[in-house]
Amino acid sequence: MSDASRSYLLPILPLKNTVAFPNVTIPISVERPLIVAAVEEALASEHKMVGVFAQRDSEIDAPRAEDLFTIGTSAVIQLIARFGQKMQIIINGMERVEIAGFEQVTPFLKARLKPLQLSVTQGIEAEALQREVMDLAGSYFALGHPEVQLDFSSFVPPGEDFMKLVYPLAKLLRLNLDQEQALLEAPGNIAVMTLLREYLNHEVQVLEVRKKIADQTQEKMSREQREYILRQQLQAIQNELGEGNTPETELAEVRKRLELLSLPEGVSSEVKKELTRLEQIPHISPEYQVSRSHLDLVLELPWDTTTTDNLDLHNARQVLDEDHYDLKEIKERIIEQLAVMLLNPEAKAPILCFVGPPGVGKTSLGQSIARALGRKFEHFSLGGMHDEAELRGHRRTYIGAMPGRIIQALRRAGTRNPLLMLDEIDKLGRDFRGDPAAALMEILDPAQNNTFRDNYLDLPFDLSKVFFITTANTTDSIPKPLLDRMELLRLSGYSDEEKIEIAHRYLFPRQRKEAGLSEERFLVSDETLIAIIGRYTREAGVRELERMLGRLARKVAVRCAEGLTEPVAVGRDDLAEMLGPERFFVEQLRRELPCGVATGLAWTESGGDVLYVEAIELPKGKKFLITGHLGEVMKESAMAANSYIISHGVPLGIKHPKESVHIHVPAGAIPKDGPSAGVTMACALASLHTGHPARKDTAMTGEITLSGLVLPVGGIKEKILAARRAGITRVILPTKNRKDLVDLPKHVRTEMEFIFCERIEDVLQAAIPGLKKDGKPSH
Repeated sequence: MSDASRSYLLPILPLKNTVAFPNVTIPISVERPLIVAAVEEALASEHKMVGVFAQRDSEIDAPRAEDLFTIGTSAVIQLIARFGQKMQIIINGMERVEIAGFEQVTPFLKARLKPLQLSVTQGIEAEALQREVMDLAGSYFALGHPEVQLDFSSFVPPGEDFMKLVYPLAKLLRLNLDQEQALLEAPGNIAVMTLLREYLNHEVQVLEVRKKIADQTQEKMSREQREYILRQQLQAIQNELGEGNTPETELAEVRKRLELLSLPEGVSSEVKKELTRLEQIPHISPEYQVSRSHLDLVLELPWDTTTTDNLDLHNARQVLDEDHYDLKEIKERIIEQLAVMLLNPEAKAPILCFVGPPGVGKTSLGQSIARALGRKFEHFSLGGMHDEAELRGHRRTYIGAMPGRIIQALRRAGTRNPLLMLDEIDKLGRDFRGDPAAALMEILDPAQNNTFRDNYLDLPFDLSKVFFITTANTTDSIPKPLLDRMELLRLSGYSDEEKIEIAHRYLFPRQRKEAGLSEERFLVSDETLIAIIGRYTREAGVRELERMLGRLARKVAVRCAEGLTEPVAVGRDDLAEMLGPERFFVEQLRRELPCGVATGLAWTESGGDVLYVEAIELPKGKKFLITGHLGEVMKESAMAANSYIISHGVPLGIKHPKESVHIHVPAGAIPKDGPSAGVTMACALASLHTGHPARKDTAMTGEITLSGLVLPVGGIKEKILAARRAGITRVILPTKNRKDLVDLPKHVRTEMEFIFCERIEDVLQAAIPGLKKDGKPSH
């Protein structure tokens, strides 16, 4: 029957989800009447042959001609077993056949079949494919059935047809119906071996990945079993020595500690449920450690532990005065709070925000307040924090979860009424992980923080007794809702006299102690201190001053270590040698002011600063220029000043206004913004247009309008102290800022002259000597 020119008529046996291959024997269960009838017909014939074809759709029980693939296999029925209406047969595939046409469709399919010869190509490619298939088959069985040792090279002796092995090998793979049918329909040995190589390669890759996963799992299980055995042995050794605690005894100890702890009612029930759940978890489970760590945190928190406040007002004043000089407003606010707590012990703790330039003592003031109250002090910085979970904690489902920094601080303090200082609240960040400022709005709200829930603790904790103090250099970057929850207390910069006093009281003793010097060995006069303050530091606080004093102390310590026994009195002439060249020459920068230059005052995060505004005339046709790294508000102030001066030129004595002007504010690398330089720009422009210079000893600050009004501004104390440091003796201020002079030290108010103005004309009269009161220039 292998002659391709012949055809033969056979009953058709449809198969579901599988393909019969030549040279392959397969068992088949026969139940469908259509197949039973076909098998009966074949058994009645001499050759007992059927045509076996796969169904395209396995859901069809009675397939028609179009439901079968056109290429199948002729097969011989070799064995049969009957079970009532069912049959179990074994068929042996003979050759590939193709349906030439159906001659019967009922009660079973019968078709004329034509044999399909497989074209065989010999050569290097065929030999390479044959070897590749055998190698892959060996790898497949080595990975999938390592207990079976097969040598495929012995299966096909030299000279034998390799295709006799290909179809049986394909049947051993886990191929789907489409893959098997494609292999059967392949016209030649090259196509068959190419497909089989592709299928084998895929199966080998799958088995390699499975083996890798199994090895990793086995390694993990082996490691866990080893750790379990070691733990059991360690536990047995500890018990034998009387040193070990079993998980049962540990949980009993936890329950005992829990009973002694006074927890709020709602919290107590939740914790008992957690302990009951922990007792049911195997102690080698990772979840056991997570739950145990949570219970340890609950037991360590100060749910009912408080420190007794020292409400002695006299003692509080004494402690605050010992640690800090001046700061009367801050100290009075603390004394007020102590008085309230004395009269009403149930009063909620305040939430204060110290705002001021660096180095004025905000953080150390918090430590002094805690000492005065007799409370524990905890402190952490918020600067750069951009993850809300750092404050609220992480949920326990995450690996490495921890409670938030608020709860951690309370655990360290061991009391539920500590003084907690949150530094640099104005430098909070925010990103996709959340907004810490939003979390602080609950923490710093007395109406909400009595039931604060940390994500890790997941139990309400009362923060209402915590004395919160935050610090900031500026309030501009603090969200308004958060700012509304805090009471602002501003710490301004210090005058030179105050810095001298602070140096004698606090800085010198601290630096002498750190350098190991006695008071007699290291002396610095007030004259030298004034030189250090004016020539080597330029700050509102005293941080840089302390660094300079520390540097002097170390220089003296070197001399003493080299054998010098005489006291060292550092004079002004010694500063260049010990501290290097002078750093600042603010008061000597502008000995004379040319026309078009005026002196202004600015507020910065580090205190006040002197700001010079320069204006020059440009050639005709040039536009109005503004430079100096200025913000939008400052640029608008310059344009408003220019418009006002030009429009009021006649009253001011300006006969020929400059058509093109360039305004520049030096220190161009430093960003500048704000409306307070408006009067300075107007004065510089008026000086340029009139040809009369402004007074060199006069500085000014104030916002202007196009109608000529001078509006009040902020930061008056810092600005005036900066002017004084620069050697300026006269300051022009808006009239409505008169009240701010109360914050100045008395000696500063006495030394300096203040001129208050309501209109731009008043400012120009006071700043430019060449202008008369009627606005006309004097000669």
